[in-house]
Amino acid sequence: MKAVFLDRNTFSPSIDLPAPEGVSDWQVFDATPNDTATVVERLRGAQIAISNKVLLTRDIIAQSPELKLIQVAATGVNNVDAEACKAHGVQLANVAGYSTTSVAEHTFAAILAALRGLIPYHQAVIDGDWQRDGRFCLNELPIIDLAGKTLGLVGVGNIGRRVSEIARAFGMEVLWAERRGAAPRSPDYTPFDQVFARADIISLHCPLNDASYHLLNADTLALCQCQPLILNMARGPVADSAAVVAALNAGKLLGYVSDVFPDEPPPADEPLLTLRAHPRVIFTPHNAWASVGAQRELWRILCAQVAAFIRPLSKLSYFKIADGSNECKA
Repeated sequence: MKAVFLDRNTFSPSIDLPAPEGVSDWQVFDATPNDTATVVERLRGAQIAISNKVLLTRDIIAQSPELKLIQVAATGVNNVDAEACKAHGVQLANVAGYSTTSVAEHTFAAILAALRGLIPYHQAVIDGDWQRDGRFCLNELPIIDLAGKTLGLVGVGNIGRRVSEIARAFGMEVLWAERRGAAPRSPDYTPFDQVFARADIISLHCPLNDASYHLLNADTLALCQCQPLILNMARGPVADSAAVVAALNAGKLLGYVSDVFPDEPPPADEPLLTLRAHPRVIFTPHNAWASVGAQRELWRILCAQVAAFIRPLSKLSYFKIADGSNECKA
């Protein structure tokens, strides 16, 4: 069985990624451009394609007649034409549940850094501002505690629930946002608009789909009454960049943290980058998911799924495609 891994460079070079059991012809490319002819050539004769972010379009799938399985090395499958897979009898599988700890811890690292001003205060030390000032401490930028604050969560899957647990350990109140316009499904959920009105911190962990595209926009930001810190740990297009910039510049937000961008890496004209000097703005390069433990767990799950596919009479019935029900990461 021939398997081709199209973008190994989406994993850290220090992480060992052995061939899945049952693969007799294993080809690994460090990176693959999103060029139809190149991808088709690299998949020639392959029954299994493994991709993290390389686009697998209808044309590519149609021109790869031996392809039987597309295994996405992530939870989101937005880079694959799922309808084309169905039309050509290609199984599509993702990997879920590998980054819960990593994303939750990254979320709180960012919250603490933003609220306590860790980045500007670090810069003040290494730039000599503290030394020139002469006082025993600097505290012009207010340092904000988490205890007693309200955290609103949009997207309550495994990651959202773990974030909730950590928040409560800090002494925070946690609100789970129901889908906008819907009645709360249970007492555990709060109407969407109320969450935005009450929260001191809002963290996005929802998948990207038609309902969540630009969920964070001028209208939803106008609901905020507590000048919240907002975090996008979901997908870049969940937030309208221009609306976020306008709200922050107008003083409606305390700060903004994002691990994701509409285009990755972001182009020079990405509106969010105009906020780079703000003391409570933090950007990370879509690596909230990527702790060493999470990468190893992702590959372990992926290899088990590929091996199950290869084994005679095996079925992929337990492969769960990200369908927008809970959360999306990496």
